[in-house]
Amino acid sequence: MCGIIGYIGSRNAVDVLIEGLKRLEYRGYDSAGIAIIDNETGDVVRIRSVGKIKTLSEKLIGMNLSGNIGIGHTRWATHGPPTEENAHPHTSGPFTVVHNGIVENYAELKEWLINQGYSFESETDTEVLVKLAEYYSKNELLDERQAIMKALKDVKGSYAAVFLAKSDSRKLYGCKHESPLVAGISDDGVYVASDVPALLPFTRKIMYLEDGDFIELTPDGVQVFDLNGNAVQRRFEVVDMNPVAAEKGGFRHFMQKEIYEQPRALSDTIKPYLSMENYKVFLPNAAYLSDVISAITKIFFIACGTSFHAAMVGKYVFESFLNIPVEVDLASEFRYRVPVIDDKSLVIAISQSGETADTKSALSFAKSFGAHTCSIVNVVGSSLTRLSDAVVYTHAGPEIGVASTKAFVTQLAALILLGLFSYGILKDDKEDVYSYLAESLLQLPSVCEEVLRRSDSLRNWVHEISVAKSCLYLGRNILYPIALEGALKLKEISYIHAEGYAAGEMKHGPIALIDESMPVICLVQRGILAEKMRSNIEEVVARGGNVFVLADEAIKDSGFSESLAKKVIWLPSVHEFLSPIVFAIPLQLLAYYVAVERGTDVDQPRNLAKSVTVE
Repeated sequence: MCGIIGYIGSRNAVDVLIEGLKRLEYRGYDSAGIAIIDNETGDVVRIRSVGKIKTLSEKLIGMNLSGNIGIGHTRWATHGPPTEENAHPHTSGPFTVVHNGIVENYAELKEWLINQGYSFESETDTEVLVKLAEYYSKNELLDERQAIMKALKDVKGSYAAVFLAKSDSRKLYGCKHESPLVAGISDDGVYVASDVPALLPFTRKIMYLEDGDFIELTPDGVQVFDLNGNAVQRRFEVVDMNPVAAEKGGFRHFMQKEIYEQPRALSDTIKPYLSMENYKVFLPNAAYLSDVISAITKIFFIACGTSFHAAMVGKYVFESFLNIPVEVDLASEFRYRVPVIDDKSLVIAISQSGETADTKSALSFAKSFGAHTCSIVNVVGSSLTRLSDAVVYTHAGPEIGVASTKAFVTQLAALILLGLFSYGILKDDKEDVYSYLAESLLQLPSVCEEVLRRSDSLRNWVHEISVAKSCLYLGRNILYPIALEGALKLKEISYIHAEGYAAGEMKHGPIALIDESMPVICLVQRGILAEKMRSNIEEVVARGGNVFVLADEAIKDSGFSESLAKKVIWLPSVHEFLSPIVFAIPLQLLAYYVAVERGTDVDQPRNLAKSVTVE
């Protein structure tokens, strides 16, 4: 996730910007840049580089830049690869900008600006912001603040942005909508940043901005307006954070923070690929994928760990959509068997890091048979993306906790998007599928906010599970992989043995383990399988098992009896293909709460690494 820092005051802005960017490195990034108004020339000077902030700092050596106002940025590539041209800040006329978020309608805005005579230097969505501000300043003779405000009213999507204007070297302008932005103040200046850690070396007096806020920064303070220019009251407060705690955004652990970031991560993954107007799915390499999907006779998913569970969900989705056989393989096993694979096969690799050794080897193995390849990856420019013929990026942002959470749910979202895209290629009767599922996808982030609110009652389950020696997770159909994932999460961070099972298989072994000390977590969705799951729960209850239920609220009044299980949490009812995401989130939180209760190292559990780069 990108990082922003801005400063105006009596200090050398270069030093402030570089130090602030270093404090945002934990967020992950692939390029960095700063812009200042040079005290000697009065010109805006931009320095950008691909790679780490160290590389940017090395470019500054010997330049002897000095200025008291500037902006800086670390970029996590979304629109356009990590290049110096795509790195922020971007400039047009008197305006320079840094931006986090996604301008969803940037394509139409860009086309309009090109028709007005503008040319573009980058592939980013951000550049339309700064060119719109210049257009309104130049053609409608608006002042800086009015021009920026009018530009923002044209934008659909999420943003946190800070503008530097050459014509007035004593002001910065900031704004936010669905992306974080904070301001800070001290005796030697005023600051703005995407997160508190960037400001802690300079001040503890912080102003938290709200959606729709527009701020004007001078050396003397901060004024806040709405986008119509009306004054808004916000206050500074003194924060008591050490830098490590601040990086966690006030959460106790990175894993907890990342669980609560999932609505944002889902939004950032879905919205760039799915039109809100006609529900059409836009994917990178669309022409290539269209040709491939039209000709393939078989699909393989390859992945490891949590990504393997996402692949299992993908099998249900793709076979339902396309009526094409789908196989799911552990990447570590795939190249040690003799798969029936040829140039009519599509192999889809799934990885958070894009560096998992087994997955890379398996994909190379598939290519040796002439198979077409696609990867679903969270890290731009990673090894797996370079091996693949096509890539669908998830936009989860950096995931620091070893146990995958937001990377997993965004993989599921990406699989559904790819499935919808493929359905559109192969099927003619797609209108109802597109309209229903696509609309549900766009609503999913807000649904997940509701899931998080309801999941607080999971705390009531924690003690009984935390003292257990073993747990059983049961699910059916598309929720069977989520039972596996829930068990994996509990194992990874609490060190309690847990197994996920297809509920219909319980009588083929696991039922022998059930007694009053065995927690059994059951996942119940609506449909014909709800009755099947009720029978499985009755079998557990009859043997004295300690039953915990997560259930689709659609079955609440349709015969499902809470008396079967004293501990039930009702979850929002969603499209069948989206239920894995809705059920995964409370299972992540349950594992987290149990691990905290047991006092384990949540973010760095023993023996595990974030990315397995060796076989």
